[in-house]
Amino acid sequence: MFGSIVASPLSSLSPKQAVSLANVYLEGACSINDPDVALVLCHNTEVALSKAKKAARRKEDKAVVEDIAIAYIDLGKQLEERGHGREAQASYKKAEKLGVLQGRNRASKSSRPNAIVKPLKGPSLITEDLRPADVLIHPPKDLHQRQHRDVEVSKHIFAENVRLPNAEFRFPEADERLDSTPQLANCLSILQAAYSVEETLEPTAHKWLQAIEKDSDEQERLRTMATEVVRVFKRDELKDPKAIAEVVVLSPVLPKDAFHDLLREFYSGIDHSGLLNVHHLVGLAQLIQGAHPGFLNADDLIKILDLLSKRLRDTHNQSTTRIHQLTLAVSNVLDAMADTKVTGLNREKLHEPLSDYLGSLTNSADPYLVYQAAYAYQALLCVPDNETKWQATLRRTGKVVQGVSGLVSAVKGIDLNKFIEGLEEIQKGLSGVSKVVEAVKTAYESVSSLAEGGKGFLDCLQEGLSFDHKRDWYSALRGTDTLLRDGNLALFKELVYKAPCRLDLAFQWGVCQRLGEIAGNSMWDADIRRGAIGFLGDIYRDDDIWGQQTSVKQWIVNILMQLSRPSGTGLQLHATAAEAMLQELETNGDFRKQALYRECQENGPISYPSNITPTELASPSLLDRVQNRPDVEGNIRLLKKQRSKARGNAVYIPPQAKSSLQAADDTRFLLLERVKQFLESDQKVFLLLGDSGSGKSTFSRELEIDLWQSYKAKSGRIPLHINLPAIDKPEHDMIPKQLRKNEFTETQIREMKHYRKFILICDGYDESQQTHNLYMSNRLNQPGEWDAHMVISCRTEYLGVDYRDRFQPRDHNHQSDSSLIQEAVFTPFSLDQVQACIQQYVAVHQPLWQLEDYNQALEQIPTLRDLVRNPFLMSLSLEVLPRMVDPGQNLSVTRITRVGLYDHFVEQWLEREKKRIGEKELAPQTRMIFERLNDEGFTHNGIGFLKKLAVAIYKEQGGQPMVEYSQTTDEGSWKDVFFLHEDKQLLREACPLTRNGNQHRFVHRSLLEYGLARAIFDPQDGRKRALSDPIVGRRRGSTSSILSFELLDRTQESIIDVHQGPDVSSPLVWRSFVNDYSLLQFLEERVQQEPLFMEQLRAYVEHSKQDKKWRTAAANAMTILVRAGVQFNSEDLQGVQIPGADLSYGVFDSANLQDADLRKVNFRGAWLRLTDLSRAQMTGVQFGELPFLLQDTEARSCEYSPDGKSFVVALSSGDINIYTTSNWERTQTLIGHSDAVQWITYSPNGKQIASASDDWTIRLWSSETGLLQHVLSGHDDQVVCVGYSPQGDQVASASGDGTVRFWEVTTGDCCQTVPFGDDGAATCVAYSPKDQQFASGHQDSVVRLWNPGSEDCNFILIGHTDIVWAVGFSPQGDQIASASNDTSVRLWDVRTGACNHILTGHSERVLSVAYSPSGDHIATGSKDLTVRLWDVDTGQCLQSLKGHANSVVRAVYSPKGDQLASSSCENIVRLWDVLAATSRSVSSGHNAEVDSVEYSPRGDQFASGSMDYAIRLWNIEKGTCLHTLRGHTSTIFSLVYSPDGDRIASGSGDGTVRLWDVETGTCLFVCGHEGNVECVTYSPQGDKVASAGGDIMIRLWDATTGEYLESLLGHSAEVTGIEYSPNGSQIASASRDGTVRIWDTETAECCRILIGHTGWVRNVVYSPQGNELASAGYDKTIRLWDMETGESRLTLIGHSDRVKAITYSQQGNLLASSSWDKTIRLWDVATGQCRAEMPGLPRVAHDIDWSTASDTNYLMAGVGDGSILVWKVIEQEDVCSVRLHWSATSGIVTVTNALVQDARGLTSLNKQLLRQREAIGDPERL
Repeated sequence: MFGSIVASPLSSLSPKQAVSLANVYLEGACSINDPDVALVLCHNTEVALSKAKKAARRKEDKAVVEDIAIAYIDLGKQLEERGHGREAQASYKKAEKLGVLQGRNRASKSSRPNAIVKPLKGPSLITEDLRPADVLIHPPKDLHQRQHRDVEVSKHIFAENVRLPNAEFRFPEADERLDSTPQLANCLSILQAAYSVEETLEPTAHKWLQAIEKDSDEQERLRTMATEVVRVFKRDELKDPKAIAEVVVLSPVLPKDAFHDLLREFYSGIDHSGLLNVHHLVGLAQLIQGAHPGFLNADDLIKILDLLSKRLRDTHNQSTTRIHQLTLAVSNVLDAMADTKVTGLNREKLHEPLSDYLGSLTNSADPYLVYQAAYAYQALLCVPDNETKWQATLRRTGKVVQGVSGLVSAVKGIDLNKFIEGLEEIQKGLSGVSKVVEAVKTAYESVSSLAEGGKGFLDCLQEGLSFDHKRDWYSALRGTDTLLRDGNLALFKELVYKAPCRLDLAFQWGVCQRLGEIAGNSMWDADIRRGAIGFLGDIYRDDDIWGQQTSVKQWIVNILMQLSRPSGTGLQLHATAAEAMLQELETNGDFRKQALYRECQENGPISYPSNITPTELASPSLLDRVQNRPDVEGNIRLLKKQRSKARGNAVYIPPQAKSSLQAADDTRFLLLERVKQFLESDQKVFLLLGDSGSGKSTFSRELEIDLWQSYKAKSGRIPLHINLPAIDKPEHDMIPKQLRKNEFTETQIREMKHYRKFILICDGYDESQQTHNLYMSNRLNQPGEWDAHMVISCRTEYLGVDYRDRFQPRDHNHQSDSSLIQEAVFTPFSLDQVQACIQQYVAVHQPLWQLEDYNQALEQIPTLRDLVRNPFLMSLSLEVLPRMVDPGQNLSVTRITRVGLYDHFVEQWLEREKKRIGEKELAPQTRMIFERLNDEGFTHNGIGFLKKLAVAIYKEQGGQPMVEYSQTTDEGSWKDVFFLHEDKQLLREACPLTRNGNQHRFVHRSLLEYGLARAIFDPQDGRKRALSDPIVGRRRGSTSSILSFELLDRTQESIIDVHQGPDVSSPLVWRSFVNDYSLLQFLEERVQQEPLFMEQLRAYVEHSKQDKKWRTAAANAMTILVRAGVQFNSEDLQGVQIPGADLSYGVFDSANLQDADLRKVNFRGAWLRLTDLSRAQMTGVQFGELPFLLQDTEARSCEYSPDGKSFVVALSSGDINIYTTSNWERTQTLIGHSDAVQWITYSPNGKQIASASDDWTIRLWSSETGLLQHVLSGHDDQVVCVGYSPQGDQVASASGDGTVRFWEVTTGDCCQTVPFGDDGAATCVAYSPKDQQFASGHQDSVVRLWNPGSEDCNFILIGHTDIVWAVGFSPQGDQIASASNDTSVRLWDVRTGACNHILTGHSERVLSVAYSPSGDHIATGSKDLTVRLWDVDTGQCLQSLKGHANSVVRAVYSPKGDQLASSSCENIVRLWDVLAATSRSVSSGHNAEVDSVEYSPRGDQFASGSMDYAIRLWNIEKGTCLHTLRGHTSTIFSLVYSPDGDRIASGSGDGTVRLWDVETGTCLFVCGHEGNVECVTYSPQGDKVASAGGDIMIRLWDATTGEYLESLLGHSAEVTGIEYSPNGSQIASASRDGTVRIWDTETAECCRILIGHTGWVRNVVYSPQGNELASAGYDKTIRLWDMETGESRLTLIGHSDRVKAITYSQQGNLLASSSWDKTIRLWDVATGQCRAEMPGLPRVAHDIDWSTASDTNYLMAGVGDGSILVWKVIEQEDVCSVRLHWSATSGIVTVTNALVQDARGLTSLNKQLLRQREAIGDPERL
């Protein structure tokens, strides 16, 4: 009956039969432990019950229906027990529908329907159509009994477990030379397993172990020797078989790092060899076999297996020996993977192709290869692929095989009984019982027929091996290997006899092979080897125990024949015993068996590779080469002693750093910890950047000391400090040159190059004036070169913006690899570090001042706190402050500058040294010279010497700070002046110089620059100054005082008695210092302090107009003046020659630069409004910006070609424009789409363009010809994104129809459609650049990572709270960025799915995201009109790029990463200079538009509020930012000072009003509205604050407590402006409802409504007298209202766009207004006439304010580009003139109305930029 059921399809079964079959499945599910198998059986139960239910209902069989219902209840309980609650409830509901409630008890077996089929024990293996006939065949009883009966184990063979086979090795004495590598391996193995093997050791070994355990140095020597052998092997170019055999002997005893080095070496050898190297394969196999537990990780094994699999599949027409060795290596890797429980092999890429290939080897003519392939196949089956069992079940038509779990741990525990039980359990779960039956049929009764049929040894073997599923023989053989490796021969024998698979052909084959290897291995005892031969004989003879499998008997004869013939194995091995056994077997058995034996003898032995060849070493061996090396440890110990000297009394504070120049200081970390992490990583270069005096050299020295303390002799990395300026040409042989300085011999240097590792601490890259990449030029870590990590320091200012190429390692294709470099930037001292430094200094040096004195100075001296954040300036301050500040001096008026600290330090140093020299015993002649120097002024002479030496170093050595002087070699040179003459020797001894042998240098590089700066201008030379306090210099972009700007007028400068004209010998004349930033800092401070120096610099500029010999000096002078904050508004600079000057961020409003030589001048961020550049020579001029590309319609997308030569723009019209990037000219337009093109991209090779359109299609175009190649149709809605696969053979598209489609590029066919539905529709797609992984962003706010060709996700990345608009992979493929409607960008780890960073800063949805080519930066585009640049490592926003007038929908990097392009919903594509953008210094401090400005009533400061959410308080006199007030989370729309100037109120788009303490910068309290706060104002008495905004009400607050007082209600739309009347009795308000309301502050009632504007009223302001009110309207007018009558007295008309802001002058006679027409106008209040106009603003002035001082007329404006402008208004009779007086620029070049008529040398790009920025005139054509 059973047979008829299982052979029938389910549809043919009766309802009763279907229920019975369901119960069989259910019973199997109940009894099985494997949850996946049980789930499949439950699924089959459900299918059978569903069939039964339908049939029963048709036949109305109620009894069967009840049985079905009971079965559903049982099924539900089983599902519930296994954790599938939802499926269980569904099953219960089905039972309930059939009339049986869930609570009914489970039917007993007797009450259940009689099963037609008996329940199965163990898993039921069911096919997809539920016909299990092919797997439910029981084996014959005879076989089962034969396999599982107790057999008598032979006692005369392998009677006991023995020690491991081992050669006899001598045990070396300490420091004794070793004989061989196996001897070394033997010693290390004993040492490694000392505790576990000590009791079993022979006496000599035990004695040696006891001695060495007390000698840690000898232990380290042996371990180091092993790692050195590996290094010698790695450097051996030949790597012959003997070297391979020698090095793999060490694999079990190597440390993990050395083991992995060796593993990578073998991998590389196989991967890069053209012809497969068999010896490498053998070595790899043996290496893996001998690996220490835990050394092999999953990633390594998968990588090796992938390589071997590919090589295996590529071995067409090669010898079977190579294929066999590959297969053997694959087997070893798979064994190791099974041991380490590796899972998740890629089924499609690796698992299936490898299994298919191994299966194909069954057709091989080599029997040994056939067996090895079967073994490898079984090993592969024990390494699961990346399918779940459920997926595998469905794919493989329902067949499930239970896995081999826990095998390795069971074997290694030597619990043989449990292991055998485990094998039995495995066999029960396998479907191969029937296969065993088939194998046993290959018995002697078929020998004659086999012979007659021509079948021989190979045929028998091929028929007996299975390649279709898991078999337990593999597990059993793995167990035998483990037992043999441990010498457990008795257990090995017992396992062989008792294994359930004992009769399996493959198991017997494997056992015989292992016995043959034991018999042939001379390292085993003779009795054991004879026992192995006897064991082979027993298997041959005893058919009752071992069966009659023909191929096994043939195999045994073959093995014995090889053992009996030395030529067969190449060894003299017990040939006699093997021959005797053959003779015995010749007559064994009946005639069929004897016939089989004769056939084997006639055919001769089939040779096979054996693993019994002993290690044969080369001469000299690898170990010999290690031991013959010269000793270097003595010299290293000496170097360590010399370099590890304590720093004495030096104060040292561990520095902190940040990860990049752009990162915020609050992201700081301890630098030493980060460097140590780097040294443990795979990175190679650590770049230390810092300003002058930041502590780079000090840290380098401390790092060296720290590393020497942890240095391990012979094995550790050697820290080598290299002072780069002291090395001649360090770009070549830098390490040998330094080692020679440390007195290492050439032989030792060669030794260290090949066998030692280094940590190079390279200090002073900038001081050595390097431009080379020292890592690459010294070929570090290249084959055969120095093995080294590099820590290298450099001044920040020395480097250009594109500096990483100077340090970044490159691969063999010379491509930079950013993953190998790490960067850290020294951060200024924190206040805690400053305090720690002071405490250390006071405790160590006991100076004149105590701790409280220094703290008082820090608190009270302006600018001191900023200065001492620089470590070197901190040290100077600690030393000079006690003598620099007079006792009782008012510290609050004391002014200290950087150059002033150096002045005092040098003078104090010289005074101290004069005293020291005077106190020591001097020769008479020397004493006479010393006295003469004293008479002349020792300090004065010392400063003179310092200045002259500094000048000579720059003039003769180009600024290289190290001076080497030898009287022999340098006689007659410039150095004699400083080093030979005795008077100069005294001065040299007194100056702040250090000496190391014949090398001399300043104690700090900055002192050299100070000396040169003092040589350029010395305040003490040749002049008299008026006695007055030093003038504190203005910072860049500021003035000395806005209240007293007259200081800028040279007529008001201090009286100068002696005029110093241009000096032709000045260093400014003969060298350009434009890029020497530290020197320039000294000089710009001199300009700010010394009017005479400013005059000298101006003289250079003036003289350059007539004589070009002054042009270098003039360029230097202009650079210094601009950096010092000198502004050149309206100045006559006609004809100046300043080529190469750095005028970045300079202000030249209305200046005359006609005919000027401006070649290569840097105008980045300069203010050139109304500047006359006619006929100026402007070749190579830099503006730091690029022009935009004007389009006919909206630019929806853009992209650079992969080679960067072309650029494509997609338009809303459906057209596509292509540009050439050399001149940004349009070359062609692609026409074809009928609707907007939403996305455009190039193929990876750049030959094709793909476009996605709202017309529902994707089009593929030839980028070369512009011809249309394919139209990809199939989507049912707009296509929003398209992307190419890395190979370029496929494109993916996302559509509004809810699908992602994949298309073949060559044919245009759709190869896959993945539906997501409307709610989860994909909005964007991206391929990983490194593999086939694919990412998509969705409307349901998630990002999905998956593989094309599969709909299963690897990860669903959850974190966004709204639509994901863009996704992009990093260039390395390890990270993905996603941009969302929730205004954030998230960075995800591709491997783990974890979110690494959340980038916040955009105020609107983020629509675009793109990685830079190096992967260290990200660009994002947003609806907030900005492009932001972010640091990937820190998540910090580096820059906000503004210029778009609509949403930025795409931002893309150029292939070189130096440019960025962004397209928006306007007709413009903007091009950005990324290098300029990331390095730009914004003088205003704000990185977004300035929306509000306000002067303090005290006149000492002003405030600015910005869209960057920050409020900045500025010191007017010094132009410095006093406080940055942070707390608001949106734009600061309004600011107002309290009448006493102590507080400031701010209103923001975040709906809050905040009150701040001006002195401390702290927020006192917060109150708010339900919408934007557009305006705030203080009452004249200062007791109240009024605020208004989007919630249409005016709220009044107590200014002291923040308590809400009352609201003024009346407006019907947003209130945009409010102001108290001067007497405080009224409040005026402006609103979008078009009215102005006047409110009585006593009654809170509206007392008047002023109507007259025809649109929104933007602002209101009272005149100073309070009798008049001005209102600004969006109707382009300003109205002046008489407050007594309420009538509109005047309407001021002149603006061409909406009026934004208005303000009265202090006298009330002028009214200023700003407008969206980008002008500011000054109106005569009495007449209504426009008195003056300031046109050509870069953006609208959002706010304007008049200075509060009554004696000056200064008007300030906060502009939309982030700048702050101040004009001086001059009224002379009927003329009112306006001159730009001062500006804090936005960092954007401004050329509005600049005249460039006939300007020469401008590039086409610069011309285009100037036109777009509204410059006028026609430049001369190139």
